[in-house]
Amino acid sequence: MRALLSKLAWTPSSMVVRGAFSSNRAAKNGGKDDILGPCLPDIWPTPGSLSPPSPSPISDEELTPTIINGESIAKEIRSSIAEEVRQMKQAIDRVPGLAVILVGQRRDSQSYVRCKIKACEEVGISSRVAEFPVDCNDNEIVNAISSFNEDPSVHGILVQLPLPQHMNEEKILSALSLEKDVDGFHPLNVGNLAMRDREPLFIPCSARACIELLLRSNVKIMGKNTVIIGRSRVVGLPTSLLLQRHHATVSIIHAFTENPEDITREADIVISAAGVPGLVRGSWLKKGAVVIDVGTNAIEDCGSTHGYYLTGDVCYLEALPVVSAITPVPGGVGPVTIAMLLSNTLDAAKLAYRLS
Repeated sequence: MRALLSKLAWTPSSMVVRGAFSSNRAAKNGGKDDILGPCLPDIWPTPGSLSPPSPSPISDEELTPTIINGESIAKEIRSSIAEEVRQMKQAIDRVPGLAVILVGQRRDSQSYVRCKIKACEEVGISSRVAEFPVDCNDNEIVNAISSFNEDPSVHGILVQLPLPQHMNEEKILSALSLEKDVDGFHPLNVGNLAMRDREPLFIPCSARACIELLLRSNVKIMGKNTVIIGRSRVVGLPTSLLLQRHHATVSIIHAFTENPEDITREADIVISAAGVPGLVRGSWLKKGAVVIDVGTNAIEDCGSTHGYYLTGDVCYLEALPVVSAITPVPGGVGPVTIAMLLSNTLDAAKLAYRLS
């Protein structure tokens, strides 16, 4: 027994336990990687490969759904933030500061950053954007983050995701100061969110927005069957963790899920963040379900002002006769997500200046 304990004693090497239990079949077949499973990308069906619309499972009496107005909810939140920023300026002659790092020329990322900068201006938060070409390297971004980490006028740092495929996202996000990680993606923030007895400094903005919309719409979360479609680190993962803190029963649908429509049809609350326009049909939804559509998909349209229009993951017109409440796209989750970013940046400044 003493010999076994000596093998299990902590050393910097993560291989000790594997050595002590080398008889374990998984270890023989490759160890920890076998237990963690293969790393496979989620490749969703494209809109062209979707089946034709199916009739929605509704009764003779159709529901009159509540359209959850994210614009009005966000406006209310921004008004409160603007007042707190004004009070901070008056009390200590300082305002919160946000730095945004944008890599490449993605049209959607550029649009999101413009919206965030405009929202900062509206509430009195100072902001700056550091732009880098798509072929820049990890060290250039890490150096920019390090500079912002040391800048006392910057209280929040946001790296606009997704990054180009050649970049090491984990390395870059780990370089963020924990106290300035207003997007909530630092590994320690995500880890603390996952542990019910701990509290993250910042909650990822999209996940926080989903819960904010449910709470402000008086939707009961505790005990409800909830399906999240998509498992990204930006939305799916943190939203699932946050919902579990609210004691929901959570199922996650991803590109390898068998019969996703059958699982989704059992849900009281559906949160879709797959990034696939029209993925969720009316036939996927249980009558009376609440739908939060995080998907923001740009569809080319030569006839529109900007050359494209935005649509969600959910077939909106198919869902309307079935659901009890739904967020539109645009005008649903997006504005509240930006409001949550402003709130996190304000909290970061209050933390830096030791304000309650």
